[in-house]
Formats: sequence, C-alpha cells, structure tokens
Amino acid sequence: MTVFKFHSEPMQDSWADAYGHLNEAYYLLPFTNTTWVMQDHFGIGTDYFAATGCAIYTVESHLRYLNDVRMPATLDIETLMLGSDAKKIWFAHQMRVDGDPCATAEFMTLHYDTRAGRTTAMPEDVQTRLKAAEVAELPDWVGRRISLVRK
Repeated sequence: MTVFKFHSEPMQDSWADAYGHLNEAYYLLPFTNTTWVMQDHFGIGTDYFAATGCAIYTVESHLRYLNDVRMPATLDIETLMLGSDAKKIWFAHQMRVDGDPCATAEFMTLHYDTRAGRTTAMPEDVQTRLKAAEVAELPDWVGRRISLVRK
C-alpha cells in the first residue's frame, strides 16, 4: 500500500473549542492543506492552474473523528490514492498525532476547466502517475455512508 506523508502541521491555539480539543471545523483545514501538497506532487497544483486554467474541485467529502486531539499536537497527515479516471480523483487522508489515528477524510474530486466551465480529462502523464499511486486494496473505512439502523 502506497502511503504518502505529504504534510504535517502544529495544532493552532485558535483551533481549540470550549472543551480544549480540536474543533470539528478545524479537522478539515490540515486535510485541505495536505490536498494542496498532493496536487503539486502529481503536477496539478497552482502552477498547473496558472498555465491551464484547470483545477481540482472537491464534490464530496466524508470526515470521521476517531480520537480526541488536544494541545499541544502535531497533526501528521498521510494520503492514500484510492482510485482515479480521466476526470476524477478519489483519495483519502489520515490524521495521526504521535502515531495514533485521530481522523480520516475521504474525497471525490473532479478535474475542472475553469476557462471552459466544464469537466475535462487530465493530461495522460498525470493520469498515469495517479494510477501508479493507487492502493492495491481499499482500507475498510472508505466508501462508508451515514445512516441509522432501522429495525
């Protein structure tokens, strides 16, 4: 399984909630910061946008909160490439603090041409790099949905 360690950042004081732990809104921020690094790694970051007008737009995400995160903490984010096709990228990030899993985030994104106002295929070399990075087996926590069990 290919696990990328693209990003790490300290928890900020302003991210703590009234209970003294990471506010739920701020779990997404380090995941988003990691996605920017991931995009650069695969050649579809801000330089690519400036040259082509194409960007990666998130169309769905799923966050899971696994363990409390309290100050002081360094948020280490790992990335898994789950799947891709010409116009879509499915990936996940795992947040760890001191090696312990604290949260996961799963994303579905589209490759969007902002100049044409529509989705478009990514360059072949980008598609090849994304495919080569995909995990052989999906973790058991991806692809879940939220629901109540009805009797």
